[in-house]
Amino acid sequence: MLRSRTAILTLAALIAGGLPLTTVMADQPATAADATETGFVSIFDGESLDGWKINEENADSWSVEDGMIKVAGERSHMYHEGEFADVKDFHLKADVKVMPKGNSGIFFHTKYQSIGWPSFGHECQVNVSHYDPKKTSSLYDVVNVDAETLQEHGIEAGQWYEQEIIVEGKRVRLIVNGDTLVDYTEPDGDAREGAAEHPDRKISQGTFALQAHDPGSVAYFKNIRVKALN
Repeated sequence: MLRSRTAILTLAALIAGGLPLTTVMADQPATAADATETGFVSIFDGESLDGWKINEENADSWSVEDGMIKVAGERSHMYHEGEFADVKDFHLKADVKVMPKGNSGIFFHTKYQSIGWPSFGHECQVNVSHYDPKKTSSLYDVVNVDAETLQEHGIEAGQWYEQEIIVEGKRVRLIVNGDTLVDYTEPDGDAREGAAEHPDRKISQGTFALQAHDPGSVAYFKNIRVKALN
């Protein structure tokens, strides 16, 4: 109760100081109430990286800042080790902000690798203005979203958006701010896009991972919550 009272007083002080409510709320961490959408469970506590495992590359690319996961630095990947570390059908929601020229990603159905780009599972791209033409909410290298599509949906670098990933069976839906940008059903076996070059890039089951892409890329994640659908 004391913590809640302190948060309320702090918020009131900021507003009294002239900061708009929308600005005050934009960078607040998830609260217990935020994660109570039916069946959803928070997988980031807003204070630490507990429940996540950074691989053996560049651990200093990861930090927690003002209730957010901050990603900034050399290539590295951080894997979820909690309740959903071996999930099949699921619905993930996360608030994401990627800064100008930044690149990151949310992997699913993946598994821990000590080094390198994840070989297992799929990546939901996080990129509004990086030079890579595969933009935010692409199912990376399978169904790609371009910059024009992001502009049509009002997605800009340096602004928060809500990314949803829904997997049911072989169907994957990638949704930004309520708009479905990818709706893909994976074919079986060798009919999969890139099956020969990337045999483990497929719908199966596994964990989630976040990506630090390069030293010039900065991204933020908060309010990460998941609901199992199976």
